[in-house]
Amino acid sequence: MTQARRMALVSGVALLAALGCNRPKVVHTVAKAAPAEVPGGTLTLAFNRKVQGPVELSLDGVRIPVLQSVKGGKTLLVTGIAPGRHRYFVQSNRDAFGPDQGELEMSAARGVYYVLFAQRFEGVLYGKTELTPIAEGIPGVSAILK
Repeated sequence: MTQARRMALVSGVALLAALGCNRPKVVHTVAKAAPAEVPGGTLTLAFNRKVQGPVELSLDGVRIPVLQSVKGGKTLLVTGIAPGRHRYFVQSNRDAFGPDQGELEMSAARGVYYVLFAQRFEGVLYGKTELTPIAEGIPGVSAILK
């Protein structure tokens, strides 16, 4: 091996090592623990980071309208859910969730609290998002992103 090739190889390895060691560390933690008591009929979805929205929520296949501020929020609070087993699905064109769907067992005495991973994800790269029809909702069930 010539001296020039050896120097090129050593500098390339050094460059790759420097780039690999300089990666920013990503830490996913939840700022606060689950509340001791969630009221019955309430589903609380806490996200690990602020979600911009708009957020779409489906409960048992029925879309629920989600109220939210312009700035978004870290908690999706759903109230008025009947006791029993339910399936939920959360989606957004600006955020990806993990897991984005699941099953929950709601009781009249105690609600459910889940922590979801949220990551910024722009689903529409060019143009504008399509307008979705207004969510029909379930009587007595309301959702708010705060």
